[in-house]
Amino acid sequence: MRILIAEDEKALNRILVKQFTKLGYSVDSCYDGESVFDFLAGAEYDAIVMDVMMPRKDGFEVLREMRSAKNQTPVIFLTAKTEISDR
Repeated sequence: MRILIAEDEKALNRILVKQFTKLGYSVDSCYDGESVFDFLAGAEYDAIVMDVMMPRKDGFEVLREMRSAKNQTPVIFLTAKTEISDR
């Protein structure tokens, strides 16, 4: 299974990559929303773990563009937002 991690906080990105790799997944990672599209152009992913608040493009914008391009890769969002309205 191949996973893309899109998380701008470098320490958290490294932890996620390390843990998913330890579990046997093939993992790529990037640090901003725009870079997600570079990775998607070069590979197919079984899942994407993506931060909501990233530079260049936020996670929601990335997902909207993915879906409008008919990319149905499952996405799990990470967020530090805690308000119910953010859910």
